[in-house]
Amino acid sequence: MKSDPAPQLLVRLATALFLSYMAVALPLAALPVAIVHWPGYGNGLAGLAVGIAFFSTILSRNHAGAYADMKGGRPCMRAGLALYVMASMTCLMAGLVPLPPAARYGILIVGRLLLGVGESLTIVGMLGWGIGLMGHERAGRVLAWTGGAMYGAFAAGGPVGLLLYEYGGITALMAVSALLPLLGLALVQGVPATPTHAGGRPPFWRILGTIRWQGMAVALQGVGFAALGAFLPLRFIHAHWPYAGLGLTCFGVAFVAGRIICGHLPDRIGGLKVAMFSLMIEAAGQYLIWCAPGPLPALAGAVLTGAGCSMVYPALGVEVVRLVPPHMRGTALGGFAAFQDLAYGATGPLAGLLADRFGYDIVFLLGGLCATGGVAIILARLTTHCTGTTP
Repeated sequence: MKSDPAPQLLVRLATALFLSYMAVALPLAALPVAIVHWPGYGNGLAGLAVGIAFFSTILSRNHAGAYADMKGGRPCMRAGLALYVMASMTCLMAGLVPLPPAARYGILIVGRLLLGVGESLTIVGMLGWGIGLMGHERAGRVLAWTGGAMYGAFAAGGPVGLLLYEYGGITALMAVSALLPLLGLALVQGVPATPTHAGGRPPFWRILGTIRWQGMAVALQGVGFAALGAFLPLRFIHAHWPYAGLGLTCFGVAFVAGRIICGHLPDRIGGLKVAMFSLMIEAAGQYLIWCAPGPLPALAGAVLTGAGCSMVYPALGVEVVRLVPPHMRGTALGGFAAFQDLAYGATGPLAGLLADRFGYDIVFLLGGLCATGGVAIILARLTTHCTGTTP
């Protein structure tokens, strides 16, 4: 009896995504540290440089989803990985060529915009490709593995990115960020394509309306993650605490552990219940970072945030997959991810402005309040399901 090759192929895709997503993770903590040291550049512009990639991701989600639905996940993901390389090479120019800060900042913005489009294609393509290989009934596992690869990259990328910047500047940081997606492209080369599905295509806005509650909840979850990714190292540095790069590692390790241990739960007990408890844990972690008197409680808050964020996206993503027909799966998942991208993109500059005025700790109070709001949305959806009322 032949064994099912799909799980091994999914692991291969996830490994390629882990390597490639380092192009996103490596600069995440290092870029704000670099930019705030440029004359005249503060936390607001540093947050914008991080967050603007998420805005280009938002704008390209619809096209990425339609591309994955019509052409397949394989070409969609491969195109995204190629854009990762192009984006990192563009940012590399900011370190190679001696330019004034304004020109360097402009080049970084262009590279970050390209990176956002690449992320949209890569993640939507990975999800469509993986679900095509594994089958609809194992969509939760695909979502869990995809997120595990992404945030595993964040766990490794935070401290590594800071070290690369410390010893080699932006040049070394972006050179490594360009090399790793090339390795990812090589790994996925032999994974077979999956068939596409025919059917009518309703307007994108109608799809967004169908998944709006799941999208709003995942967006509120994303505020805490974006706040932690962009500002936790700066909070440590400003408070003169050690282990500034370790916070992202704590977050990422807890995140990946949550995916490994609980990745099967949305398929088994339902996504709404898993998402509700996950958001509660995330909120607790954000509140702990907000009031932390020292580095160890802040690191514990990062662990709780990672454990909480871990299962929100796959849990609610399973609910999204169940709401739409197969030929609209990529578009729906792209729209669902766009809600999270919106939170990522808005949190950077908004949190930066708050940090300039009130200090870095207020950023994590914002994350905790947003996660609490997500709990309220999920509770309302569970009540609706129990009573059988229409949304």
